[in-house]
Amino acid sequence: MKISKLQLIYLSALSMLGFIATDMYLPAFKLIEQDFATGPEQIALSLTVFLVGMGLGQFVWGLASDRFGHRKTLFAGLTIFTIASFGLAWSEQVWQLLSLRLLQAIGVCAPAVIWQSMVIDKFDKKTSQQIFATIMPLVALSPALAPQLGVLLTEMWGWHSIFVVLAITGALLAMITLSLKDQPKSIEKRSSISADLKSLFGSREYMGNVIMYGVASAAFFAYLTGMPEIMSQLGYSAKDIGLSFIPQTVAFMVGGYAGKKLVAKLGDDAVLKQLLGLETVAILMVFVACQWELSSVWPILLPFCLLAVANGALYPIVVNRALSSAAHCSATAAGLQNSLQIGVSSLASAIVAAFAVLAQSAVGYVILGCLAVMWIGYLIANPAVTEELTIPDNSRVVSDE
Repeated sequence: MKISKLQLIYLSALSMLGFIATDMYLPAFKLIEQDFATGPEQIALSLTVFLVGMGLGQFVWGLASDRFGHRKTLFAGLTIFTIASFGLAWSEQVWQLLSLRLLQAIGVCAPAVIWQSMVIDKFDKKTSQQIFATIMPLVALSPALAPQLGVLLTEMWGWHSIFVVLAITGALLAMITLSLKDQPKSIEKRSSISADLKSLFGSREYMGNVIMYGVASAAFFAYLTGMPEIMSQLGYSAKDIGLSFIPQTVAFMVGGYAGKKLVAKLGDDAVLKQLLGLETVAILMVFVACQWELSSVWPILLPFCLLAVANGALYPIVVNRALSSAAHCSATAAGLQNSLQIGVSSLASAIVAAFAVLAQSAVGYVILGCLAVMWIGYLIANPAVTEELTIPDNSRVVSDE
């Protein structure tokens, strides 16, 4: 079954909403700080609160979606997001900003999880992989474009308009969602939560691919956390630091669309092996560069762009393989996957942040650790590879005798 352009636009909007809500208001931090007559720490805390909500809410929405259906659950999440966004537009005190940002994050977790489950439930494995490979590179654009849109809205109508636009977007998506019908798979009688979780944690294919997705993302977050400090220590300006994130965004998108073409031609198994090889080469190059005394950021930036290409192609493959293996509870699987991904990425980011004085070295060692765990995930998901490595070579045994 093919996906229509309208379906693709709808699913893309659901996938991007959380990232847009995260970043769109960042350029307005100073204005919000002035309006609330508070310090920068309190306003920055609103971002932390939002990320915490994103980490905690996705698993819960996944469980709810598998039990009450995608449509009702998604509508509930979008409604919460819309109400919170309208509230933020008229908030006047810091406690209102913080509490409503948390509520907004919890609401937007629903589309972040359920769009993935909708793809798995509606389309076959081959088509769903192509859909993921189309949508996920678009998500990479969100952090780059959302702040620019925030600047435009702030200059035209003030920072309140950012949240009004988010609220209107949420309301439109909620109305579209109400017009949809649940897939039979999502409204049939469900197994227990404990049974679903047991099947997920007991599935080598699911857990192995989730591990690969999580640590590939963690390597990305480790770099994003450490790069501003690395460039600052090398004497780069804030503008240069901002511009340095453009090449990796482009590289991620190129990887996503190149991966889509390669999978259609060679199959996801063959492409995944090639991508792991590219990940290995890129990470080793970044690690070696991080051990040098650098005068320029390019020895780190260039190989990281290779890593971004690999990640752009790898994400759709491992997400599709993980969720397709858990089609009986796809929303729960998506929620657990995304929560683990955020948790592992946050841990990698926190480790690099804790060693900010040695950011260059910290980034190198953290992403090297991510590479090791990535290969472990691959071996877990592909037990046949492990068996091949452990089966004795009969011809050699005979010759030895």
